[in-house]
Amino acid sequence: MATLPWYIARASGLVAWGLLSASVIWGLALSTRALGRQPRPAWLLDLHRYLGGLATIFTGVHIAAIVADSYVHFDVVSVLVPGASSWRPVAVAWGVVGLYLLLAVELTSLARSKLPRKVWRMTHAAAFPLFVVATIHLLTAGSDAGARLTQATVTAVVGAVTGLTVYRVIGLDRRTGGGRGRNPSSIAPSSSLAA
Repeated sequence: MATLPWYIARASGLVAWGLLSASVIWGLALSTRALGRQPRPAWLLDLHRYLGGLATIFTGVHIAAIVADSYVHFDVVSVLVPGASSWRPVAVAWGVVGLYLLLAVELTSLARSKLPRKVWRMTHAAAFPLFVVATIHLLTAGSDAGARLTQATVTAVVGAVTGLTVYRVIGLDRRTGGGRGRNPSSIAPSSSLAA
């Protein structure tokens, strides 16, 4: 029974990363129009938001289980202050930074209708470094990082995010006329990365 928090921490961390990855991929698919140019039903954007919300919930479960686990002895400061952990401080710091980026993206998305569009878009762009930081945390602090399934999944997901990001940048460049003569902010995004 003493190992239950450890198993919960491992499982919830993997699930949180998976949900975050799915949200990023789905958001990129929506914003790149990889799903087609026709108007899409509202549930497609809702699914993106739902995945981001679930990633936040599972991150909370991950942190609570880490603190509850008695093997490594994490305290609240260890999981909230980058570098404060005595166990793999750099690896844990990646997770702490990821937590703050996740909260910034999710909280501003919840308040999107009350924020200036530019503020929301700039903050929501933090989903890209969030994905990178969360992936580094998984690979450096995760107990399952050495498993072939984990490595294969991370490789496939990083490839998908990279490919969709390149496709988005190229697509945006084409929509803005290669950066000549048109203001990129005048281009209406299809739905951007909306959590």
